Amino acid sequence: MNRLTSRLLAAALCGAAALAPALLLAQTPQPTPQPAPRPAVPTPTPQPPSVEGTAWLLMDHGTGQILLGHNVDARVEPASIAKVMTSYVVAAEMAAGKVGADDQVRISENAWRRGGGGTDGSTSFLPVNSAHRLQDLLHGMIVQSGNDASIALAEHVAGSEEAFASLMNAYAQKLGMTGSSYANATGLPHPELYTTARDVAVLARALIRDFPESYAVHSMKELTINGITQHNRNSLLWRDPTVDGLKTGHTRAAGFCLVASAQREGMRLITVVMGSSSERRRADDSQALLNYGFRFFEAHQLYAGGEALSEPRIWKSSRDTLPVGLQEPLQIVVPRGKYEQIRAVLDLPKPLIAPATQGQAIGTLRLSLDGETLVERPLIALEDAPEAGFLGRSWDAMQLWWESD
Repeated sequence: MNRLTSRLLAAALCGAAALAPALLLAQTPQPTPQPAPRPAVPTPTPQPPSVEGTAWLLMDHGTGQILLGHNVDARVEPASIAKVMTSYVVAAEMAAGKVGADDQVRISENAWRRGGGGTDGSTSFLPVNSAHRLQDLLHGMIVQSGNDASIALAEHVAGSEEAFASLMNAYAQKLGMTGSSYANATGLPHPELYTTARDVAVLARALIRDFPESYAVHSMKELTINGITQHNRNSLLWRDPTVDGLKTGHTRAAGFCLVASAQREGMRLITVVMGSSSERRRADDSQALLNYGFRFFEAHQLYAGGEALSEPRIWKSSRDTLPVGLQEPLQIVVPRGKYEQIRAVLDLPKPLIAPATQGQAIGTLRLSLDGETLVERPLIALEDAPEAGFLGRSWDAMQLWWESD
């Protein structure tokens, strides 16, 4: 069978197959993900809770989607929320083999004077010149919010707190935290120390994802160091058994802050409340956001990584079609009862011309709901599509010219 006959046969087969549901994502695709069974009448979605903080949000951990928020990119002071980045940097440096959990960390006079028991801030009451395991100090910083532990860790990891702050900023840049600047390891007020609610959530998501063992420490309700027992200031750990972190913060300028996370039935949410008026209000608002999120949103896996979402015609190639799809699985979170209303569109070049290599970006998948774009992901070639020989390219060039006439 010659090449022309093969192409005509393939075209006929494609035309017949276009009637089948399996080719919903064909050359002019309008894919609609298949919904999970649900009641015929969707549950109405009430208004979100009223949150007092100057900046706040609710984020889905799995997708990074911000489900609710206010002033999410406004610059705010983080107070001890900055210690989440300190925790991330220490965990990353441990994973890289630069420091170890059993390292003996000395409490310098600087750490003692600026973060010790004689200060007004949170402290682990560590004696000057005493030495402690790095892992124990990390626990003290996370659970007790010890400023002395934070400074000592920074000095051990980077030589000085100033050098450690530069590491914090480097990791922030790597994580895409474009609205943050770190100047110390504690979160104590400084002109060059600021963040955003979005960046706090991005950091919390990264800590949970990248260093789950370090994140697990944030669920500890109390810790004893040097015979002194202190309780975790995250009161949600006592209120809600699904909450397993993350960190509180407070200064006069920053107000009362809380980043929290909880997991229910396989879905994890992150809340950030910055600039609240009291410990109780930051906890109440965070709890309300978590309850609302779990009650009125649902997560769905839409497409698998490497799955062919479409096989568009490719011209001037030794093959007739090219399978395209996503590099990684795609999950999305939507309000309950809205799943069937998701619309998906594949934006592909017309015409698609060879060559193409496996993994090459070919087009874009866009998912929308109620006219608003929810997600955009690059479509990649799932296989190679080398150029055809001279005759094949010439024939396709002639066909393209006929079709464009």
